[in-house]
Amino acid sequence: MSALRRMRKSGRGSILLICSLLLGSAAIRVGSEAGKAVATENPLPVLNEASDNLPEAPQPDRDGLRHMLAAFQEREKRIERLEQEIDIRKKALEVADEQIAKRLLVLEQAEESLRSLLAIADTAAEEDLTTLTSVYENMKPQDAAALFEEMEPAFAAGFLGRMRPDAAAGIMAGLTPQTAYSISVILAGRNADAPKG
Repeated sequence: MSALRRMRKSGRGSILLICSLLLGSAAIRVGSEAGKAVATENPLPVLNEASDNLPEAPQPDRDGLRHMLAAFQEREKRIERLEQEIDIRKKALEVADEQIAKRLLVLEQAEESLRSLLAIADTAAEEDLTTLTSVYENMKPQDAAALFEEMEPAFAAGFLGRMRPDAAAGIMAGLTPQTAYSISVILAGRNADAPKG
């Protein structure tokens, strides 16, 4: 029962609230409409009085506007010329980039070809040295010693360093003591600068 009473009381309060809002809305409308009616009652005298007090609007400077328009047009032309120059430079750079890329490719191919040739030359030179060393090793020691006696000591040391120890010893035994000493110094000193582990 008490819940029903509360609902009835709250219903009456809601109706009163809605009614007061409607009355307030009507009062606001009447007030705003009355303001419009008062404002539009005699507008001309107020406008005439206000316009008499206003300063005259300045006339536009036609020559100044023409100069300004001409300056804008000239600036627009300069910007268009600059854009065209930038486009031309951009195209020239693209062409240059393509040429550089082609030249780099040609250089890379030439470098690869040169590497191959150097590898072949190194292999051929190594094969030649190996063959010549083998020839000296298979010669009679006194015949080989006579040849080594005529060689520069550094050149002779290069071959003796590549030979089997027994063949090198036979050739060294056939050399004069001065030549044998010079070659021995070169052989002993050629790895002196190598790092020691």
